[in-house]
Amino acid sequence: MGAAHAPEPVSAPRRGMGRESRPPESPGASVGGLLLLALSEPREPKRRRPGGGEAEGAAKRRCACPEPEPEPEPGRGRVPLGRLALDYVVPCMALYGICVKDAFLGEALGGRILAEAEGLRRGGKLRDGQLVSPRTVPARSIRGDQIAWVEGREPGCSAIGALVARVDRLILHCAGKLGGYDIQGRTKAMVACYPGNGRGYVRHVDNPHGDGRCVTCIYYLNRHWNSKVHGGILQIYPEGRSVVANIEPIFDRLLIFWSDRRNPHQVKPAYATRYAITVWYFDAKERAEAKGRHQLAAAQKDDPLPGTPVNDPT
Repeated sequence: MGAAHAPEPVSAPRRGMGRESRPPESPGASVGGLLLLALSEPREPKRRRPGGGEAEGAAKRRCACPEPEPEPEPGRGRVPLGRLALDYVVPCMALYGICVKDAFLGEALGGRILAEAEGLRRGGKLRDGQLVSPRTVPARSIRGDQIAWVEGREPGCSAIGALVARVDRLILHCAGKLGGYDIQGRTKAMVACYPGNGRGYVRHVDNPHGDGRCVTCIYYLNRHWNSKVHGGILQIYPEGRSVVANIEPIFDRLLIFWSDRRNPHQVKPAYATRYAITVWYFDAKERAEAKGRHQLAAAQKDDPLPGTPVNDPT
């Protein structure tokens, strides 16, 4: 499913990551079990990544977003990002292609991010989501969101910038272990709001045609969400499995999944205002190939080179 052109990718953490095949299936593995595990803290670390300080510094130089806030003090319930990445995110993605982490930032920063998202909406900064491909049906019957692209340096968006910086660091800690991808860039943050009028987003794939996106990261901002009343669940249908992952868009929850055809998904109709912030990370090789294909087509059609065709305000 096509969508509106997004801004050009910004720089993100880069490490060498050659490609590898899809991780093997584990006997008895189920997405339901994964999501249950996702709500608990990771186990004690089994390995440590050397040189973490230097890698983080490199990420800050390459990441076009504000400096991240300091890590929470030890012993206050927050798991260090390196441990979270290697002992939890990497194994979950390898086995299931989906990872859920609650209480990702905490009440204070999460509340500031929500306030900024609400401010964008009040200020008229959100626009109806569009589709790239011409269709015979209105875009609003396919996607019912309103969106804005945010770098994090705009006035009134510093907390969103801090969120993106934190996710950047988490992805950097996973370097070399996320599906073999060479992650060297990402989109801006897409702030999305479903206004609660019963609209959602039909089943689709983020990156069905190899545009470069490999990892989707979504941060949810909805306090006191009750899916039985408010709807708005994100349903993921992992390829080759008979299970469906029902993700409630609850406050301070981070969701990560592969962006390609392994994870078709949809947003069920939402009957309350629903906010989410999405960032997509690029695989360098696939992104370069996609740009090459478009440049060849643009030379014939006189089309401008677009940014990322983003189609998933989940």
